[in-house]
Amino acid sequence: MPAPRVTEGRVDDRRTAGRRSGDRRAGQSVPPATVARLPGYLRALEATASQGAVLTSSDELAARAGVTPAQLRKDLSFLGSYGRRGVGYDVGHLREQITVVLGLADVRRVIVVGVGNLGHALANYAGIAERGFALVGLVDADPAVVGSTVAGLVVEPADDLRGVVSRTGATIAVLTTPAAVAQQVCDELVAAGVVGILTFAPGALRVPPHVDVRAVDVASELQILAFHDRARSADGGAS
Repeated sequence: MPAPRVTEGRVDDRRTAGRRSGDRRAGQSVPPATVARLPGYLRALEATASQGAVLTSSDELAARAGVTPAQLRKDLSFLGSYGRRGVGYDVGHLREQITVVLGLADVRRVIVVGVGNLGHALANYAGIAERGFALVGLVDADPAVVGSTVAGLVVEPADDLRGVVSRTGATIAVLTTPAAVAQQVCDELVAAGVVGILTFAPGALRVPPHVDVRAVDVASELQILAFHDRARSADGGAS
C-alpha cells in the first residue's frame, strides 16, 4: 500500500478520508481514555495559538498537556490526525478536529441545579462560556434563593425543573444538590430530556444507558491525596 500523502499536519489517503473533522464517525471510534485527554489537548492548543504559533510539534504539545509524545500521537491518530515529520501539527486544524469530536462545534446548553455556594460559583465561572457552553438556566428549591439573579439569570423553582429544561433546550445539567435529593433530581432531569449530568453530589447516580454521568467528588480526591502524602511520609521516615 502506498504511503499516505501528508500536508500541513493532516493525512490525505483513503484510510483517513472518512475520518476528517466533520465526520462524526471519528468521534464514535475514539476510546474513552483518549476522550478524557482531549480537553487537555484542546487547552494546550489554545495556549499555543494564543502565542501566535501556527504549527506545533508532538513534543511541545505533549509537554503542555502533561502526557508523553507517544501517548499524544496515539490519541490523535484516533482522530485521523498525523503530524508532518519535521514540521508538526497544524494548530488550527487540530483544534477544529478536537472541537468537533468533543461535540463543541455547536453550543451546548447547560443548567445548574442547586444554587448554593458551589452552584453560585459555577454559574459565575467564565470558563463555561469560554469552552463553548451556554449557561441557560438556574434552579433551586430554597424559596430564599428562588427569584434572585445570579450571573444574569433568575433562579427558578425546583418544582418547574422540567419546564426549565424544556424552555431552555438544555441537554446538560450540573448538579450541586445535597446527596439526599440528588437521585430524585437526576430522575427528573432525565425525564425532562437531559442526556449529560455533571454531579458534585456524593454517591453514585443511577441513569439509563443513553445518559452520561460525570462525578466530581472533592472529598474523595482529597482523601486520595492524603493517602499519597502519608505514603511519602512513611517512605521518608523509613529512610
